[in-house]
Amino acid sequence: MLVPVLAIAGLTGWMMASSPSSARSQSAIPAASSAVVASTDKTSLVDPTPDPAEQQSVPAESAPPQPEPGQQAVTPETSPLDGLKIASQAWRRGGLGSKALVTFTLRNNNDYAVKDIEIACAFARRDGSHLTDRTRVIRDTVNMKSRKTFARMLVGFVNVNASKAKCSLVTASRA
Repeated sequence: MLVPVLAIAGLTGWMMASSPSSARSQSAIPAASSAVVASTDKTSLVDPTPDPAEQQSVPAESAPPQPEPGQQAVTPETSPLDGLKIASQAWRRGGLGSKALVTFTLRNNNDYAVKDIEIACAFARRDGSHLTDRTRVIRDTVNMKSRKTFARMLVGFVNVNASKAKCSLVTASRA
């Protein structure tokens, strides 16, 4: 009878002393050193004081790395959304008033074709209060330096009280 009580107490103590779960231990902020841990968890066993020997000195004004001879300089790529915009848009109801059919024109000012364009439409009441959001991926391609109109594209089901719609671009990729 004493053995199960001791087993439960030992298991509880072991769980309390072990490291936090993987969901809590993963941080969106990368740590500069393994000795420096920003944690509010009281079960952490890592010393939060940094060791001066492990810290690296970083000059205040460090120049960006220069490309080695024979290598080309890498320029950051621009997003396909930078040159893509919705030139005009309108919407109406379809399917006995429950479906949103959106007509819009996409203008591509990029130097390349764009495909897999995702749009998000927000629907609101007459007074402007938000009702629902719908997204749709357009698998078609918009050529470079051109525009393309998509007529009565089904975005999804919409609330019967919706009277306004505003669509925006979410993502796109190079063709």
